[in-house]
Parts: sequence; structure tokens; C-alpha cells
Amino acid sequence: MVPDVMDSQTSVEQRIAKVQSADSADALLSAVEHLAEAKHPSATACLLEILGFNNPGAAVAAVDGLIAIGEPAVEPILASLATNNYGARAWSVRALAGIADPRGLEVLERALATDIGPSVRRAAASGLGRLDLSSLPDDQASGMAERCLQALLAACGDGEWIVRYAVVVGLEGLALHHVERVSRPSLEALRQALAGLASGSDPLTPVVVQRRSTLALHRIDHSGGLHG
Repeated sequence: MVPDVMDSQTSVEQRIAKVQSADSADALLSAVEHLAEAKHPSATACLLEILGFNNPGAAVAAVDGLIAIGEPAVEPILASLATNNYGARAWSVRALAGIADPRGLEVLERALATDIGPSVRRAAASGLGRLDLSSLPDDQASGMAERCLQALLAACGDGEWIVRYAVVVGLEGLALHHVERVSRPSLEALRQALAGLASGSDPLTPVVVQRRSTLALHRIDHSGGLHG
């Protein structure tokens, strides 16, 4: 092992020790933020453990750290979802959404459709709109893009406006970045969904969602996303 790698590993171990010895909420938050800054895969297990603590600030920092680690953190996150701790699972969904790895698709689909927490559904919706499918074979990428779209379309009627706002963002992301991977009928359904949310025909749709939908349609039209 080369010296800089050894030094990096030693630094992460020292930061983990600080997390484990933290004796107050503030000390824990500071220690987790410091550990997250390392962006090192060996910090993954400790960051995942933090998600189960009753400390939202530390959990946010841990999620940021997992997102910074990226691809190496995905499998450990997926394995951790078996926990009975709802809070930990909810934070894990946010981490998967932020990492945007296609292996998180099924978890994000399920979270958007069934999770009781609006903030979790919101994260899932945003994540579905920005999955990185570039490394996948074309047929697999197309199938996953279609699944993302169908999940988002199904959530257009979510009872929480913050979730519908995130759905709009997700639909825009799909149209701008995965237009070539989605069927023409599905793209038309996407346009109709955005137009419906923008129209204000549903009195329960707040103005902020209407305006965001209008902006999404404008950006998509400007890019040629649904006309290419």
C-alpha cells in the first residue's frame, strides 16, 4: 500500500473514532461532518450507522457523505434497507436519490409510490428524474428510463404539493436527458402531465407547482426535448 493511501485510511479511522467517542449532539454533528469530508469508501459503514440515530443534523451530514462517496456506497446502502428503523431507511432513500446510481431504481420506485413521508417521496421523485443511465446498454437504459417515467406519472396526483413539485422536476430531467430512451407515446404522456399541472385545472394544485410545470415545459420546448 502506497503511503498516501495509508495516510488516507489512517485519517478515516481517526475520524470514525471521533464519531464513536462523541459525547453530545453537537460533537456528533461535527465529527460526522468531518468524516463526510473524507469522501472515502471505508467511511460508509459508520455513516450508515449514523442514519439510525435520532439526530437529524448528523443524518443530513451522513447522507451528504454517502452521496460524496458515490458508487462504492450503493451496495452497502441497499443492504442496509433491511433494517426495521424507518428513519434510517428514509435517510437511505435520500442518499440513493442523490447518488443517482441505476441500482437504486427499485427502491426509489417503491418509495415514491408507498412511503408515508412526503420528504422521502419528494427525494425519490427527484432521484428518478436524474438517474445516471449512461453506463448501461441502450436497451437496459431505455427500459429503466420508461420505468422512471411511469413512476413519476403515477405520482402526479400525490396529495402533497412538495411531492408534485419534485415530480415536475423529475419529469423535466427525463425529458431533457433521456428523451432518446423513452417511447414517443410515453413522452406525449409526459407533456400532457406537465400541461395538466400547469393549467391550474385542479384547484388543489398550488401556484408554485403550476409555475414550475410551465417552466419545465418551456425548458423542454426550448431544448427540443419532445420534438427531436
